[in-house]
Amino acid sequence: MKLGFIGCGNMAGAMIGGILKNGILPAEEMIGSNSKESSLKRTAQEYGIQTTLDNRAVAGSSDILVLSVKPQYYAEVIEEIRQDVREDQLIVTIAPGKTIEWLTERFAKPVKIIRCMPNTPALVGEGITGVCAGSLVSREELDYVCHILSGCGRTEVVSEKLLDVVVSVSGSAPAYVFMFIEAMADGAVADGMPRVQAYKFAAQAVLGSAKMVLETGKHPGELKDMVCSPGGTTIEAVRVLEEKGLRSAVIEAMKACVEKGRNM
Repeated sequence: MKLGFIGCGNMAGAMIGGILKNGILPAEEMIGSNSKESSLKRTAQEYGIQTTLDNRAVAGSSDILVLSVKPQYYAEVIEEIRQDVREDQLIVTIAPGKTIEWLTERFAKPVKIIRCMPNTPALVGEGITGVCAGSLVSREELDYVCHILSGCGRTEVVSEKLLDVVVSVSGSAPAYVFMFIEAMADGAVADGMPRVQAYKFAAQAVLGSAKMVLETGKHPGELKDMVCSPGGTTIEAVRVLEEKGLRSAVIEAMKACVEKGRNM
């Protein structure tokens, strides 16, 4: 099984690193290309995989081909490799807005396409990736790709119509969470805590809270209520967050994210 990457940026690096760390595939079974030789050298040194400047060589030698370039380069890259792609290959994409229908039209032939939407916590093995597949992909093939992607964290199969929602709730969401951590740290600094220490407290609070949601199975509202003592400090903070429109701001931001993704 040869796994190829066209594009060797941060997300490809996270996937390669997770695959190697979890023993899913050995380095000699992977190959990557990039337009910048400096990126290829870094990838080869860090992960020990084969690298090349030739996208067509990667397309022609891979059983599973991951298109990990920016969305605006998809049409150009597909045009370049279209003749080298085989009908028995699996093509994995990570671009928002590029539907299976759009991709199939660009390849201009029957192609097994799997769309996925990872997020940057994949860099530390704690990502979650939404996955959907075209009609030509078998269940066994989809399961195998999910197995590969599990090297970076969790995977969830969704319908294609929900993939834009995956972008808003996980793909882009780390940015919202980082802003929240930064804001909490700023509040702590304003009350006298050293900034380095403030970031540690804020980040660990977010990490621990997320684990409680995932591991207890309890509703987030129930977990929130467990922290809010009657007449206490936490419910007072929650009151102010509600007054300032935290929930509405988050929901509106996510709706804007979905709309942008659907029109890319």
